[in-house]
Amino acid sequence: MHLFKYRNRELLAEDVHVKKLAEKYGTPLYIYSYNTLLRHFKAYDEAFDGYPHIICFALKANSNAAILRLFAKNGSGADVVSGGELFRALKAGVPSKKIVYAGVGKTEEEIRYALKSKILMFNVESENELREIDRVAGKIRVRAPIALRINPDIDPETHPYISTGLKKHKFGIPIEDALEYYKLASRLKNIDVVGIHKHIGSQITKVSPFVDALKRILILVDELTGRGVKIQYLDIGGGLGISYREEEPPLPKDLAKNLLPLLDGRKLTLIMEPGRSIVGNAGILVTKVLYLKKGVEKEFVIVDAGMNDLMRPSLYGAYHHITPIVKKKRRTILADVVGPICESADFLAKEREMPEVRQGEYLVVMSAGAYGFSMSSNYNSRPRAAEVMVKGEKHYLIREREKYDDLTTREKLPKFLNL
Repeated sequence: MHLFKYRNRELLAEDVHVKKLAEKYGTPLYIYSYNTLLRHFKAYDEAFDGYPHIICFALKANSNAAILRLFAKNGSGADVVSGGELFRALKAGVPSKKIVYAGVGKTEEEIRYALKSKILMFNVESENELREIDRVAGKIRVRAPIALRINPDIDPETHPYISTGLKKHKFGIPIEDALEYYKLASRLKNIDVVGIHKHIGSQITKVSPFVDALKRILILVDELTGRGVKIQYLDIGGGLGISYREEEPPLPKDLAKNLLPLLDGRKLTLIMEPGRSIVGNAGILVTKVLYLKKGVEKEFVIVDAGMNDLMRPSLYGAYHHITPIVKKKRRTILADVVGPICESADFLAKEREMPEVRQGEYLVVMSAGAYGFSMSSNYNSRPRAAEVMVKGEKHYLIREREKYDDLTTREKLPKFLNL
């Protein structure tokens, strides 16, 4: 569910006209619905109410400070994968004891920063990383709380680029090797084993992969308990999908209904890392039609948002519904919606049957709240978009549009090139 609806044929974000926001702040423009964000976060919290749990929002999906603060004020933790994400989470007010740190390539500097910040735990991906965390913790005379990321070899039936739980992937430790890794972790003098972690992928639209993965992990938990390794935190990752077309993915309550019976009677704290399922449908990208171009077999709708603003269609061939801001009777055309970037891969939609549009009209790219701005770049020296949050009848600028000066602010000319 989201709160982007047509009223009197014009699209509104909650109670604010999207067209007015586009005219005020320019395009490309990201718009987020406060009440949709809050509703989606609470859907997780309420679904797992009654069982000890921490919802650690995955910053990779959307790391805007206002959105992070909204979640933090409602009890959220954070799933981070870099020192920068850790910095953002702490600055937004996320308690350090609700932060888990994943990712296959943590640097010494990042490990030290996380240890000094006293995060809840590292999700460790390899033996080398485990030993490095032990070494760094020893240098600063602290003990590092860790979980091992276990790869349960479960097919999440999603896009191969966002599937992470099979043996062939770079993520995690094979489940058949897990006991040996936990033995090693227990022997390292600067390591505290506190948890177990798994994450099998993203945009998963069935409950069964989550159930199958959890069953395999719980067998391992029992084996570890029998060997005297106490697991306090069970991190089941994220990955619940959203509706981009007409899909009807399971809801957090469906996930809870199927997972909680498996956890009954266990003294564990459950950690979840939702990202897309909270922010995806809570955000849109508004773009302006610059030109219309007739091709031999189809038409081209050239807009001012490109692959640098929204990478998903170019990277994954991902589908986003695209609609005019004003709904009226129009003929249907077959078109590619393309941006201004000098790449053939620069498109928002290919061979899409869509309503005919006019030059100067605004279009809305739906379900753009996750992996939209967070994956954007300055490619072709394009300033990044502005971001706005709408709450009821009010709206707030939560990120200014970059200016040309911002593109070179960190660059330095060597003296021999001075004029």
